[in-house]
Amino acid sequence: MTSYIIRRFLYMLPTLLIISIVSFAILQLMPGDFTTTFKMDPRFSRETLNRLIAQYGLDKPWYVRYWKWISGIITRGDFGYSLATRQPAFDALFKGRLSWTLLMSFGTLVFTWCLAIPIGIFSAIRQYSVADYVLTFFGFLGLSIPNFFLALVIIWFLVAVVNVGAHGLGVGGLFDVQYINAPWSWAKFVNFLWHLWPVVVVVGTAGMAGLIRYMRGQLLDTLGQPYVLTARAKGLSERVVIYKHAVRNAINPLVTMLGMSLPGLFEGAFFTAIILGIPSVERAFWNALQRRDEYVVMSGLVFFAFMLMVGNLLGDIMLAWVDPRIRYD
Repeated sequence: MTSYIIRRFLYMLPTLLIISIVSFAILQLMPGDFTTTFKMDPRFSRETLNRLIAQYGLDKPWYVRYWKWISGIITRGDFGYSLATRQPAFDALFKGRLSWTLLMSFGTLVFTWCLAIPIGIFSAIRQYSVADYVLTFFGFLGLSIPNFFLALVIIWFLVAVVNVGAHGLGVGGLFDVQYINAPWSWAKFVNFLWHLWPVVVVVGTAGMAGLIRYMRGQLLDTLGQPYVLTARAKGLSERVVIYKHAVRNAINPLVTMLGMSLPGLFEGAFFTAIILGIPSVERAFWNALQRRDEYVVMSGLVFFAFMLMVGNLLGDIMLAWVDPRIRYD
């Protein structure tokens, strides 16, 4: 397994290189550049614009700028310079945001799987019961409600129904005002959890609804397999048949999907971060994309591609752990 993980990480390097080349080339197809907004401002003269273009190297071909960017990463770990914020691109995208983004994403992942899998199993073993119909209804409801709308509903519920303002609690951001610069304490941790749960619920709802449907369908197919019928004929208890034999095989396709779910979490967190005022990597990436801050955009694209590949690797490792028949050596 160790040699397999090392090989996978080595395969990531040329993949990321190809992704960066294609992404940088496509980015150049967008009309205009970072100085486009300045050209419409009468306060900027032609001489000033030409000086900015030369200073940022925007007058050079895209492959020259790409080589300068990628060579800086390889030799110095330098991801370029943010044209908008006047700081390193890595800091503009990740500083003060990466830890919160990863915490929200993986927290949502744990929340989604810990609820969706048991609910899917419960729905499958009670097929066509009232509980199955109710869970199916809420599953389709979760799939159909957009993340941004659910975030607005939660804000309305907290403000209009729970009246959080009267209790000294805020809705947006990661902390209330009095805890932003305060040292970590139990009160600050509780306040952070209060601000975190709306993000987890909003981002995880759609993914949880889909996982419930997948788990239910896979388990129903597995329960009709001959080896399950044989296990029952041998006199094994229904609990052993379901959880030791059926579930372990039915869950394999869902574990494979685990890696593909990470980009979806980042996508859902983007809308939620804007509405709830969360300082996330997705929000900084969107702002950089609007400003054509190309080095920040490229750093974000490489980061999202890397997370997708890491997610696929984690999914493969978990699949080998769940199914002892699978070996990568």
